[in-house]
Amino acid sequence: MSKGTITLKGDRLILLVYVINKHGKPLMPCKPRKARLLLKNKQAKILKYEPFTIQLLYGSSGYKQKVSLGIDAGSKHVGASATTKKQELYASQTELRGDMIVKLLSDRRELRRSRRSRKTRYRKPRFLNRVHSKHKGWLSPSIENKINTHIRIIDDVYKLLPIYNIIVETASFDIQKLKNKDISGKEYQEGEQLGFSNVRAYVLSRDNHICQCCHGKLKDNILQVHHIESRKTGGNAPNNLITLCKTCHAKYHSGEISLPNKIHRGIRFKDATFMGIMRWTLYERLKKLYKNVSMTYGYITKYKRIKYSIEKSHVADAFCIANNLSAKRLNYYYLQKQVRRHNRKLHKSKIYSGGYRKNNQAKYSVFGFHLFDKVNYKNIECFVFGRRSSGSFDIRKLNGEVISHGISYKKLKLAEYRKSLLIEREVCGASSNG
Repeated sequence: MSKGTITLKGDRLILLVYVINKHGKPLMPCKPRKARLLLKNKQAKILKYEPFTIQLLYGSSGYKQKVSLGIDAGSKHVGASATTKKQELYASQTELRGDMIVKLLSDRRELRRSRRSRKTRYRKPRFLNRVHSKHKGWLSPSIENKINTHIRIIDDVYKLLPIYNIIVETASFDIQKLKNKDISGKEYQEGEQLGFSNVRAYVLSRDNHICQCCHGKLKDNILQVHHIESRKTGGNAPNNLITLCKTCHAKYHSGEISLPNKIHRGIRFKDATFMGIMRWTLYERLKKLYKNVSMTYGYITKYKRIKYSIEKSHVADAFCIANNLSAKRLNYYYLQKQVRRHNRKLHKSKIYSGGYRKNNQAKYSVFGFHLFDKVNYKNIECFVFGRRSSGSFDIRKLNGEVISHGISYKKLKLAEYRKSLLIEREVCGASSNG
């Protein structure tokens, strides 16, 4: 319990200890001194270290208050704050996966089709059978993963505190308004591609049927449409397409030329699209799982934040959403990062001479350490982000701070085995309502 106290600008910060009763139900948190006495008298046991949680070994109904949980839903980050009328009891910020689930699925599909073409060339098509495989309410795997992570974050807080109600902030974006601020009326139904037979025809007309690389200097009249980003991840959206002549297109893919610096993909609306899709799905699923679930909106949160002079952050937004604005805020929060659980791809896609492919998977255990294990180095808790077979590891903190790019495994002490949701404690320096 000695590690539960840290120093912040001369002020001693006492962490809250979460308490679970004998039957696994959450109670109100206590101070470290009381938890230390319970552990010393063998009236409780340590359930987990981060966040520090104990479980009572004797029957206790406990005193409970109404705890409100605010959730700042997002495409990349999720903020959470649990408060009573007097005090904030829990605060966290979670970074969702950003390792391109779409790209991983596209690679898998490409390899599967290539394998079937080589080994079962005359196999009858089964696409008609797959038309009806998607159930009502089906969502793409990338969106499904983010929604499930939101629910998991909420469920983790429910295991720590007696939550009375949940308030979720979701956002709705008018994507066509973002593209054209003057759009109105029937223009919403027409769209920017009105009058064109397909996307290719629209892109050629948009670029005035001129190569955007050489601007017609090579006098090649054969025009083609090029993907600025890979088709796997960028798709066929018009802002990901550009007109090139056949000569420039061939030279670019052979590596002889590069596109001008001014050519780049336009504004991406991936995050806005995700929020539009997930907002009602998340709300409906939460209503089925928990009681007293309600929804709020961003403009209300912004008004509260400005009125009470609260800084802009995901944790602060979640505190405003919980709607106990007179509560004393914590001056620390839990930073969480979602990481990939498994790497099931056995070999790399590139084929070397002799049909040889390199292994894509590293060893599961290197000198007893796994990827993303929490380790202790000179009383600093950090995570293993890279391993070498020689025993030299790359260790970092979740906030991006690099502890060492190459430290011997002999100097590390295993603190906790890896999980799909890494967690560490961060100091935010806000010890009052402001």
